Amino acid sequence: MENIETQVAKALLEIKAVFLRPEEPFVWASGIKSPIYCDNRLILTAPAARDLVENAIAETIHREYPQVDVLMGTATAGIAHAAIAAHILCLPMGYVRSGAKDHGRQNRIEGRLEPGDKVVVVEDLISTGGSVIETVEALREAGAEVLGVVSIFTYGMQKGLDRLAAANVKNVSLTNLDAVAAVAREIGYIQPGDVEKILAFRADPSDESWIAGGSK
Repeated sequence: MENIETQVAKALLEIKAVFLRPEEPFVWASGIKSPIYCDNRLILTAPAARDLVENAIAETIHREYPQVDVLMGTATAGIAHAAIAAHILCLPMGYVRSGAKDHGRQNRIEGRLEPGDKVVVVEDLISTGGSVIETVEALREAGAEVLGVVSIFTYGMQKGLDRLAAANVKNVSLTNLDAVAAVAREIGYIQPGDVEKILAFRADPSDESWIAGGSK
């Protein structure tokens, strides 16, 4: 039986939540040119993929963080996934805004959170790790004990790995760039040489020399 990394990678490719385009790179908001674009919001509109992913999130949380008290989603893409996983696990959930509201109670953390609560953060994807670390820091400042993160997809960029380690944040992803590239090659979506381009991008996103390399 296929492992969960491969199952989720196949599902993301089937519903076109992941696009691989080494020959015509996408441009991220940061200006970085990327051979991959990932939109995990599309999981919510694909019932079979959604069932696979949400149950996998719940199973991962139960296995990796059995002492969890509450789930917290990242705004905005992690909110729905945290809510569904919390429903499966019969756990409370909330979410962390990217910034405090400028009206009402000016909350940044939505949902009940008590000091000392053991929290797992649910994130849709991790690249450089910046946004999820900000979420973790906000929860720690509120007195929560953050056990770690469960994400659907990670690029596995060294910068992200280093930042998570420095912040003492554990992340467990359902699938990753290596698994997606391997499945894409297997089904003929990309060519063998494209895998090298994708992994070269991951090794150093600021180095665009991979773009000029031809497929083998």
